[in-house]
Amino acid sequence: MGARGCPFPWSAGSGFLPMHKRGDAVRSCEPQEPKGTKVKLIIATIKPFKLEEVREALTAIGVRGMMVTEIKGFGSQSGHTEIYRGAEYAVNFVPKIKLEIVVAGSMADQVVETITSTAQTGKIGDGKIFVLDVQQAVRVRTGETNADAL
Repeated sequence: MGARGCPFPWSAGSGFLPMHKRGDAVRSCEPQEPKGTKVKLIIATIKPFKLEEVREALTAIGVRGMMVTEIKGFGSQSGHTEIYRGAEYAVNFVPKIKLEIVVAGSMADQVVETITSTAQTGKIGDGKIFVLDVQQAVRVRTGETNADAL
């Protein structure tokens, strides 16, 4: 037994994916998703006052759900100072909203474009967007997987 349960004797950690040629077809021991079932996780941080506008825009393009978390952080914005009762205080962490959206891979670019165009103010601190591959998604109620689970 080779690397990752492959029936062919490939060495683990060799840096090569196990590939096997049979006739004209090349097969891999790596699990392959059927085309069109890839799922993406989009994590976006935006300014709090943009949340409702972004939610409406995402709903309009067919996003059916998202998780929203109030967070604090800093990037290039690096915080700011505020005056409270005559005293100046440094605010090192800036309030932000974190969105987590899981969509079919074919929809990821449209979601990123929608968030970018809707959340953008042109000022520092508008946020960031990260797109990650999801290895597996499962709907707990039905057991549906991947794109069907969304």
